[in-house]
Amino acid sequence: MSKQVRRNYLEIKSLKDLKEVNKPSNDYFLKLVDPINFQLNKFFYKNIGKNHNWVDRLIWSEEKWINYVSSKKVRTYILKNKDDLVGFFELMLHLENYEIEIAYFGILKEYQNKKLGSYLLSEAIKKCFENNIKRVWLHTCTLDHKNALGNYLSRGMKIFKTETLII
Repeated sequence: MSKQVRRNYLEIKSLKDLKEVNKPSNDYFLKLVDPINFQLNKFFYKNIGKNHNWVDRLIWSEEKWINYVSSKKVRTYILKNKDDLVGFFELMLHLENYEIEIAYFGILKEYQNKKLGSYLLSEAIKKCFENNIKRVWLHTCTLDHKNALGNYLSRGMKIFKTETLII
């Protein structure tokens, strides 16, 4: 059975356009995954993605995961609440074009609907602009969390392309 999916591509071109959300409490902290740990990327991908049809990486071998997270173009950040994992984002650096893509972004189900996605997106955008870039972009679709598009727009991102896919 096929399903129609609407995909939106969004961007933000200046840190001045960011409508930032403050940290919810000092119990939360953001951390760059260094050294790399493909198991963290895989954990978030599987656990967040199971509700949003993230399927392309489910067939990846351990070697492919390691090669991906080892790339100089990939950076992974995790959000924690004390010792508990909360969410993550993966940045794909396209520094030759002065831009960064937020490739994957999400909050674990038990932490959703607590404004943590707004905070995490604010931090992701700020991290991107630390790299002297001109644009941060991402795409989202109707399979993602119901608040995803609203969160991106509320942080100051603008839609620059829309497409309809049949999956």
